[in-house]
Amino acid sequence: MVETKSNFGGAVDWSLAATVGAKLAPAGPRTSRYTADAALAELAEASKRAEGPVRDVTGLADGLPVPEAMILDRPGWIKEASASMGHLIGADEGAGVEPAEQPDRKSGGGFLGGKPAGVQAGAMLAFLSTAILGQYDPFTGPNGTLLLVTPNIILVERSLRLQPSDFRLWVCLHEVTHRVQFSSSPWLAGYMKDCVATLSDGVDEPFGDVIGRLSTALRQRSSGQADPSSKGIVGLLRATQAEPQREALDRLLMLGTLLEGHADHVMDAVGPAVVPTVASIRKAFDSRRTRKQNPLQRLIKMLLGMDAKMAQYVRGKAFVDAVVAAVGMERFNTVWTDATTLPRISEIDDPDAWIRRVLG
Repeated sequence: MVETKSNFGGAVDWSLAATVGAKLAPAGPRTSRYTADAALAELAEASKRAEGPVRDVTGLADGLPVPEAMILDRPGWIKEASASMGHLIGADEGAGVEPAEQPDRKSGGGFLGGKPAGVQAGAMLAFLSTAILGQYDPFTGPNGTLLLVTPNIILVERSLRLQPSDFRLWVCLHEVTHRVQFSSSPWLAGYMKDCVATLSDGVDEPFGDVIGRLSTALRQRSSGQADPSSKGIVGLLRATQAEPQREALDRLLMLGTLLEGHADHVMDAVGPAVVPTVASIRKAFDSRRTRKQNPLQRLIKMLLGMDAKMAQYVRGKAFVDAVVAAVGMERFNTVWTDATTLPRISEIDDPDAWIRRVLG
């Protein structure tokens, strides 16, 4: 059993997290066997059909293989997500270590430690398993793995009264764009791992310094001087971190904002040609993203960073829309060259600054 070190000073048992998450995950919507099988077949076909239009619009990944998507239920997604997290933060480096050789992490070990950490992670994955429609995992398989969560897709298309075939292809367009981003820029996966490794490195510093940074951030919030990246729970996390960890988190946030914004841009660019009801899907989905939730749901989503992810779609799409409108998609693709061409935190809301720095 592999336990993974975390920046909280303990370890996450991702095997246990997968088991716990699968047991806690709520059942999906009721469907007949015929409906479930039809959805599975249609999603598998749509994941392949989306590849061509995405490559045409983006100009990326031409000629690379199109791997099969994994069509999953909620427990299946939890299992794959647990494995992906293990790869991302280094659990695979401990493979082959027998349980008896593992250090005893049951007592102490910080906020997260040993098996309690696995239980906590499993509970979080169970909650997330109800919200994830699809995901591209760049850390498993020779060409990464495209994951599609059938019950959640069915639930959303029913609740929003969308045309199922159109919505399923629309979801695939977004996730295939992520696959194309990573497969055409192999350095991205390593860049993410490096950022996560920096975040996981503990920094020995006086507790008073942490409190001082947090107090400064709170004062800036109250005075209206805080930038968008300092808002919400993620902003408070940034405020408590030392400079190397804060810079790594900023790099991850900006990369996520770019990836999600680019995927949304591509969905809208491709959509009208291949998804007849794309306008109504976009309207319904944007309304869903901003729909009011009960306080408990809101708190959980804040703690898990899902509010920050929603902001990523909006800020990232505005950045990509503006750059592509100004210089075209071919020159925009310079953004995928290496880490130096990614937008900085000061540029994501100022596309012209990125254009001046990178394109001259």
